[in-house]
Amino acid sequence: MRPGRWTRCLAAAGAAVSVAACSSIGRPAVPAPAPDSAVVVASFNFPESELIAEIYAQSLEHAGIPVHRELDLGPRELIRPAQRRGLVDVVPEYLGTALTGDDSATEARFLAPSLMLAQLRRAVSGEGLAVLAPSAAQDQNGLAVTAATARRYDLRTVSDLRSVAPRLTLGGASECPRRPLCLPGLGLVYGIAFRAFLPFDDVGQRATALTEGVIDVEVTFTTDPRLAEGSFVLLQDDAQLQPPENLVPMVSDRALHRYGDRLRAALDSVSSALDSRALTFLNWRVGLAGKHVQDEARGWLRRHGLLT
Repeated sequence: MRPGRWTRCLAAAGAAVSVAACSSIGRPAVPAPAPDSAVVVASFNFPESELIAEIYAQSLEHAGIPVHRELDLGPRELIRPAQRRGLVDVVPEYLGTALTGDDSATEARFLAPSLMLAQLRRAVSGEGLAVLAPSAAQDQNGLAVTAATARRYDLRTVSDLRSVAPRLTLGGASECPRRPLCLPGLGLVYGIAFRAFLPFDDVGQRATALTEGVIDVEVTFTTDPRLAEGSFVLLQDDAQLQPPENLVPMVSDRALHRYGDRLRAALDSVSSALDSRALTFLNWRVGLAGKHVQDEARGWLRRHGLLT
């Protein structure tokens, strides 16, 4: 369900994904070549992912590991093939979405996080990837409405949308109609059918569309700092469509073989210190207060004694 502005550029042919013809503002559609010794740290194309990837990158550099950054690279549909091809080494992933992203079923959402972690590790082990220790920080997908819309239709839960959704427009990432935890899941689990869906791959544009009434319901994140301001209301996921979404580093076997315990310890130290409250605060600092990602990553690492 998370945003991805390059998805419309991707074409699947069996198991292969072609991205050669796609680019964004002059950026290459695949990671640029990095020195053989460098660990390629990439992020999905939304601010929180960039922030966590930068924290990972600075932690690795502090451990003496050379890093090549590929931040804001694209959606999961682009990055996972790049990981399988050995072009990307470290990505901040979300436990539930990483496990269910390629599936049409949503049964995994009822598993305990420890079982989901074990399943995800088994699922990627044959792809040359490993999943390290998860953090306590979670960021689930959610549906938000303005406070005025919530009052008008008496909306508190996602289930409350069922009767009014045929009059409402949903705004989300362009992948939403295909992802099992977005439109398909809302139909399957909640029986919701919106009047229309409008794609907005830029998070800021989507927020503006909700504020301006272009859309009535927004696909957002539970760590969205705007929710604390009171103008937007997050609807409770009362049927538990969304699975646990603990942040986990997904790492290539290549990088682990080269740097071993140094790499693992650097990323594990980040995961052990990060929680949802801190993640929401960092998102506020970057997204609303206008602070720089690099500075906020450095500040968080220093506050937790992970950077000198």
